[in-house]
Amino acid sequence: MLRLNPKTTVDGVASKLLAAGLAQRLSPSTFLAVKGIGLVAGAAFGFFVAAAASPIAGLLLALALAGLGFVGPDFIVSTRVRSRREAVRAELPDTLDLLAVSVEAGLGFDGAIAKVTEHMNGALAEELGLALGQMRVGESRQDALKKLVERVDAPELAAFVRAIIQADQLGISLGRILRVQAADTRLRRQAAAEERAMKAPIKMLFPTVVFIFPAMFLVVLGPAMMSLLALFK
Repeated sequence: MLRLNPKTTVDGVASKLLAAGLAQRLSPSTFLAVKGIGLVAGAAFGFFVAAAASPIAGLLLALALAGLGFVGPDFIVSTRVRSRREAVRAELPDTLDLLAVSVEAGLGFDGAIAKVTEHMNGALAEELGLALGQMRVGESRQDALKKLVERVDAPELAAFVRAIIQADQLGISLGRILRVQAADTRLRRQAAAEERAMKAPIKMLFPTVVFIFPAMFLVVLGPAMMSLLALFK
């Protein structure tokens, strides 16, 4: 599989699986094996199904299904990465509020993260738990948080990590920083929702023109056209 796609590496596959939240259930070798099985199974199934009708059709269908079996796992993982990123962005404001309350109550930042992982579920809690585990085995807080941003490519999360790193370097109160970040994240989420709402009419234009307008014209103009045709008979 690596020879078929020279740009793919085991480390790259591992990073992608980690970003999709599948690293504990699926190893890079298993993922590459799934791609290979999909390639061979798709080619064999397509050839045997269509070979009875025409050898050319069998070859074309085999190539199409082989490509689908090879690309399909990548598409599924990429979809999981995007959905996980959106889940992290949605969970970030509430998580920041809990972090702020925990820090203001006297916990350190690591203890506040542990409190979040105990009382919250979801993609962000899992990512913070992974970062906390990295810090507990000896990595610095900055390195663990930077790896968190690398796994989850979300602008809001990157802004939060930059603020935490700057607060550590400058000695700024973490509670205040977390409150500001929570408010800023909510504003960004509201702005993103408004942007999607503004794009909705444009996205609805194509299905409206293709599917709704023809049916409406048929219902409105159909009787008139039939009456005109009756006049000319």
